[in-house]
Amino acid sequence: MAPYRPIGVLGTHEATNQPPPFEDVDLFAGDHALTSAVARAGGAQHAPRLSQFGRRAGSAEVIEWGREANRVRPVLEGYDRYGRRIDEVRFHPAYHQLMALGLDAGIAAVAWDGAPAGHALHAALSFVLGQVDAGVICPMTMTYAAMPVLAANPAVGGEWTPRVLAGRYDPACRPAPQKAGVTLGMAMTEKQGGSDLRANTTRAEAIDASREVFVLTGHKWFCSAPMSDAFLTLANTDLGPTCLLVPRWLPDGERNRGFQIVQLKDKLGDQSNASAEIEYHQAFGWRIGEEGRGIPTILPMVQHTRLDCVIGSAATMRAALVQALWHADHRMAFHKRLVDHPAMREVLADLAVESEAATAMGFRLAAAVDAGEPLARLLTPLAKYWVCKRTPGFVYEAMECLGGAGYVETGPLPRLFRASPLNAIWEGSSNVIALDVKRVLQREPAAVAALRDLLASAAGRDPGYDAALTGLDFSEPEEVAARHAVERMAVVAQAAILLAADSPVADAFCRLRLERPAFAYGASHAAVDHGAIIDRAKPAAA
Repeated sequence: MAPYRPIGVLGTHEATNQPPPFEDVDLFAGDHALTSAVARAGGAQHAPRLSQFGRRAGSAEVIEWGREANRVRPVLEGYDRYGRRIDEVRFHPAYHQLMALGLDAGIAAVAWDGAPAGHALHAALSFVLGQVDAGVICPMTMTYAAMPVLAANPAVGGEWTPRVLAGRYDPACRPAPQKAGVTLGMAMTEKQGGSDLRANTTRAEAIDASREVFVLTGHKWFCSAPMSDAFLTLANTDLGPTCLLVPRWLPDGERNRGFQIVQLKDKLGDQSNASAEIEYHQAFGWRIGEEGRGIPTILPMVQHTRLDCVIGSAATMRAALVQALWHADHRMAFHKRLVDHPAMREVLADLAVESEAATAMGFRLAAAVDAGEPLARLLTPLAKYWVCKRTPGFVYEAMECLGGAGYVETGPLPRLFRASPLNAIWEGSSNVIALDVKRVLQREPAAVAALRDLLASAAGRDPGYDAALTGLDFSEPEEVAARHAVERMAVVAQAAILLAADSPVADAFCRLRLERPAFAYGASHAAVDHGAIIDRAKPAAA
């Protein structure tokens, strides 16, 4: 929240030529690319709800919550004052305020509670709040993405699903039946394995004849949001990797004493959200899905989490773009506004096109998830690879638009920059994702056919696009060529999505990315309507 009436006339100079604070704006209705993408994804009926949420998220108060939640990091309290183990994490109150804002708005629930275009609505809510703080989106994403996995155990899912659908945030550390709502986390990777989940060494031993209840022994190198009420995790039984749900509290109301937090991670970004290293010491857990089939059981959560990686990266792009546009629109340099300088217009228009393409791709994916299209299986890794990979360079370029003012910690861009690499790493880094695309091209012809149909729907609309489409190879690439194949396919898919939607920036995207691509933003010098693109991208007042 901007200080009230700061003193601008100082002893040696007057503080002038500074942009006003970017606050008290509608982060939904003021974003033409977002409103268009949500409408195309079938979510137009949710516009009033989203605009109300966008105004609240864009308020000076909530923007300040985002700053404070990151300024004061979470703290691990392993023991209470009497030396009794509690394994709890303390947060700044702003973290809880943001969590309540998002979960009470339905971020984790709306995709599953029968709302039309539920995944698109979920994505839009996440996109808006993610611009305020990306860290709190992590526990909301995991709670959202865990829902289809819980269905693999009807008894356990029958208890936990209504708690998610309650759409309430309850920060209390107490048994789930005593809470207004819950959050769900996951703990998969281990020190020695990383993305190779089959290298995990955590063991699970059945403690009942039906082999429904297990105790786990082992460690997990990353456990995001360790104050969640339960965690989907993998452990080995005699039949192989098995998915289990480990609660913070036992059914009898006692703490699950086998769940222990070793330390919180000192991360590059997303510092509002705690990430932990944990150990299981005979920790209680319920089996989810078939024993020995834990990795296939957990895959629906992975796919939904990857959707949120795309949406989160697109939101980060938008947040950075807005700062660059706002600064350039209000800052004078060499006797005219920055936004009126040709070189700056090249950069800003290029960034605006990139941001809109990322947004359009993310919501086309959300629509495919809503419709159960085979397209989602291939578009998910394509979008996850490309949109997330582009984000750090994008945020850096936006930071450069502000010059030194963008580099100081009192502004939002350093925080956006630190957060920008995460989604490319979370749920499979780039090589893992590229190899996933390779597998889909080899094994899932329905997904490949669906992508071909998407691309064909835009044929004949732009000569540059047609040339790129003609040169596209859908055969399974060699491993060393997988990244190149994914990159080309993703860029052409973005063009197809924009063209098929008659987006105002579709022509510019084809010029900038297909006909005259450049290594740096603003370097293409393609003939595009910079003014129209910039005007479309500028944030509107609330």
